[in-house]
Amino acid sequence: MYDICDIKHDPSATKVALLAGGISGEREISLKSAAGAREALAQGGYEVQQLDPKSRDDLKELIDGGYDVAFLCLHGALGEDGRIQGFLETIGLPYTCSGVWSSATCIDKSKAKTFYEKHGIPTPEAIVLAPEEVDDYARAATKITETLGSKVAVKASTEGSSIGVYIVDTPEQIATALETELAQGNAVVVERYVKGREFTCVVLGSGAAAQALPVIEIIPRNESYDFESKYAAGGCVHVCPAELTDEQAATIQRYAVMAQNALECDGAARTDFLMDEDGGVWALETNTVPGMTATSLLPDAAAAAGISFPELCTIMVQMAFDRPSLRDASARASF
Repeated sequence: MYDICDIKHDPSATKVALLAGGISGEREISLKSAAGAREALAQGGYEVQQLDPKSRDDLKELIDGGYDVAFLCLHGALGEDGRIQGFLETIGLPYTCSGVWSSATCIDKSKAKTFYEKHGIPTPEAIVLAPEEVDDYARAATKITETLGSKVAVKASTEGSSIGVYIVDTPEQIATALETELAQGNAVVVERYVKGREFTCVVLGSGAAAQALPVIEIIPRNESYDFESKYAAGGCVHVCPAELTDEQAATIQRYAVMAQNALECDGAARTDFLMDEDGGVWALETNTVPGMTATSLLPDAAAAAGISFPELCTIMVQMAFDRPSLRDASARASF
């Protein structure tokens, strides 16, 4: 795993474009992430300029501003789905976190679940529905309850930060959740409800070098780890390292590394899990641009591993420089 001893670049000679904001429903969370990352990067000795891809002028500045690396604090559409990553690849600018394919795959919960299943990572049984596949919400809800039971999690397939997630337990509630999401043009993932404890595990690096950080247990104030629990003050408690047996923690870490590699994630990524009442572990989703706010899980996990927030940001920048596709600076495009 990377540590501060692996740093080859000089932070004081590295100009960072901190990308935040964007146009997704997670814009405000993105800006909060950027505030945390900006302070940590400055403490690490970097010259930092925050840019918003929503602005054409900021995109032009990103191309022309002589930046050495982009630090991503963009969440959701156009930030975490491979599109900004493709833009950065095109202009030859190294960037933090995962690449184009991985980002585009992980943002879609249904596609990520396909790779979990292919690689032997347990994940709750699910039904995926596209808007054009449902013409009667009540009939669809009946079929879902026959297959998955009456209590299910209905999730917008490509939203993050628990936006568009409903825990429902009657056919009528299922039909309402389906109508709400499908009417917006969102595909939905309907998962069998798993009652249990909620955990997350951050992995740094990729391939044989991928290493899991300490497991965090998330104890939400609400029934599930929803948007309010994630970002409201006192919305949840993070226990890190989680109170688990060594075997249980190792199982979650092993599955997190498996998910990291199955989905070809790079840099820092985070996979969320449930542990059921029998001790079974179930992967829910993998986040390729973890939050960097004061209440976020990535900085917490790093701290538990003895890595300060500025050190974490420095490690993430080094991993960006080490990305194979952009390792040779001479290959950068000229605009």
